[in-house]
Amino acid sequence: METGTPIGSYAPDFELPGIDGAVHHLARYLEQYQAIAVIIMCNHCPYVKMYLDRLKQLQTEFIGQGVTLVGINANDERRYPEDSFEQMKDFAKQHGLNFPYLRDITQDVARSFSAERTPEAFLIDRNGIIQYRGLIDDSAQHPDTVTTTYLRDAIAALLAGNTPNALATSPIGCSVKWRQ
Repeated sequence: METGTPIGSYAPDFELPGIDGAVHHLARYLEQYQAIAVIIMCNHCPYVKMYLDRLKQLQTEFIGQGVTLVGINANDERRYPEDSFEQMKDFAKQHGLNFPYLRDITQDVARSFSAERTPEAFLIDRNGIIQYRGLIDDSAQHPDTVTTTYLRDAIAALLAGNTPNALATSPIGCSVKWRQ
């Protein structure tokens, strides 16, 4: 059952502060890239930490082909202080993030995407249409046993002018920490 912004519809626009001090707009990314992989993530979730190296690999692999990842943290920092904007800066430096990491303090963007988990991927084509949502791959805990690289496959399909084989998968990980 799909809720929120469905596959094949326009991604919610966003204008969010990044840890780099700039304000990041989805519209600007759409002008610059063939595809944008929005990753709803945070600092404290063990699943995010398991995927960090794979996410950095994807960024390295595809940035030269006109694709970028964009991490967005919407977690409630009052209940989870380790997800604060200042902690995001430390987290990115400590883990060597090679893609933009943005703060969704109002949680409006994550709600517009109907995000459920961290990490959860949303692949957006250059026209602003969501083409895939869900898992990064099929083995969070054991990178060496991955058999299906959902996000990588969806990116490759888009770059080849095709529709991704899998349009949606059920993400696993921590729940997004909504404000009460």
